[in-house]
Amino acid sequence: MNNSILFCLIFTLVLPFLTSCKGGNSHVSAEGVAGDTLEMKYARNLTIVRHPGYTTATIRNPWDSTKTLHRYILVGDSADMPDNLPKGTVVRTPLKRALVYSTVHQALIDEFEAAEAIGGICDAQYVNDRAMLSRITQGKVTDCGNSNSPNLEKIIQLNPDAILLSPYENSGTYGKIGQMGIPLIECADYMESSPLSRTEWMKFYGLLFGCEKEADKIFTETENAYLALKAMTDTVSHRPKVIVDRLYGNSWYVPAVRSTMGTYIRDAGGCNPFDHIDASGSVGLSGEQVLHEAGDADIWLVRYSQASDKPLAELRTDNAIYPMFKALKDGRVYGCNTQKVRFYEDTPFHPHWFLRNLIAIIHPELTEPETGQIYFTPLQP
Repeated sequence: MNNSILFCLIFTLVLPFLTSCKGGNSHVSAEGVAGDTLEMKYARNLTIVRHPGYTTATIRNPWDSTKTLHRYILVGDSADMPDNLPKGTVVRTPLKRALVYSTVHQALIDEFEAAEAIGGICDAQYVNDRAMLSRITQGKVTDCGNSNSPNLEKIIQLNPDAILLSPYENSGTYGKIGQMGIPLIECADYMESSPLSRTEWMKFYGLLFGCEKEADKIFTETENAYLALKAMTDTVSHRPKVIVDRLYGNSWYVPAVRSTMGTYIRDAGGCNPFDHIDASGSVGLSGEQVLHEAGDADIWLVRYSQASDKPLAELRTDNAIYPMFKALKDGRVYGCNTQKVRFYEDTPFHPHWFLRNLIAIIHPELTEPETGQIYFTPLQP
C-alpha cells in the first residue's frame, strides 16, 4: 500500500485531529478538548496528550493499526475528577499498589525508585532482584501466582489500583481478571519494532508511577548512548551474518526485517540473513529452512535457561542439524543463560547495554575490552 494512503487511513481512523502549533503539537480529542501531545521520537503504538486536569495515553492496536487497543485517562489522585472526560479507563496516579505481571516492568519501576508502589507480582520464580525477593518473602509484596492463571483470591485481597500485564492478539477481556473493575494496563511495548521505540514506553510508565522526570532522564541517557554506539558501525564494510536462538519444537523463530532483534543485528554492524522477510517480530521456520538460508552464518547467538551453562558439546547433541551450521563448526557460538543473566529484565529499557555487547562480538576491533553488562559469552567446549 502506498505510504501516503496508509498514513491517511491511520490518521482518519485512529488519531484524533492533529495540527501543528508553536513548540509541539496541539491535539483535539473526539470530545473537542484541546491538549498538548508529548513528543514520541520512536514509539509508533503510543500517543500521550496532556489536557487540563488529566492526561490521555492511547495505545494503538499492534495487530490492527486501524484500531485502538486501549485509551487511559490519567488523573492525579489528589485532584477532583474533571467533568466531561473522554471515553477510556480512568487511572488515578501515581499508582501506589500495582500488580505487575512481568519482571521487565518490575525492574523498570524499581529503577524509578518506586518499588514501594508494587503491591503484587506474578511469576515470582523469574524474579532475580534480591530486594524484590526479600519483599516477597517478608509479605510486603503479594505473590499472585502464574501470570497465565493468577490467583484470584490473592488479587482480591491485594485490591491493586492497577494491573500491568502484556496483551496478546485477540486477548479479549482477560476473563475474570477483566471483570474485577481494576484498571488493566496493557503493556504492549514489546510489540514495537525497534529497541528505542520500546524503550520510549518508559515515558508512559513514568506517568503512571509519578516518575516522569526520572523516566525522561533515563530515556535521554539511553537514547544518546545507543545512537553513539550505532554510529560506530555505520561505515563498516564487512557485516558478518548472525543467527539467533534455535529450534523450539518444530519451529525456529527468526528475526524478520522489522523486528527488534533484526534492528539490533544491523545496528551492531551485522547482517541478518532473514531481512528479506517483510514482517515485524519473529517468524517461525523449520530447522531445514534455517539451515538452507543461514547455515553459513558466521556468528550464532543462543538464549537458553538452565541451571548450568551450556557447552558446545551439549548444543551439538541437542539436534542433529546443529553441527551442520558453520558457526558451530568454527566455535563462534555465544550463549546467554537467562536463568543467571538479567537479559530480559535489562535490555527492553536499556538496549544500549546489549548493543555494546553485540558490537564487541561482531566487531571486536571497534571496542575496548568489555566492561559493564555482558549478556552473551562464548560457549565453552
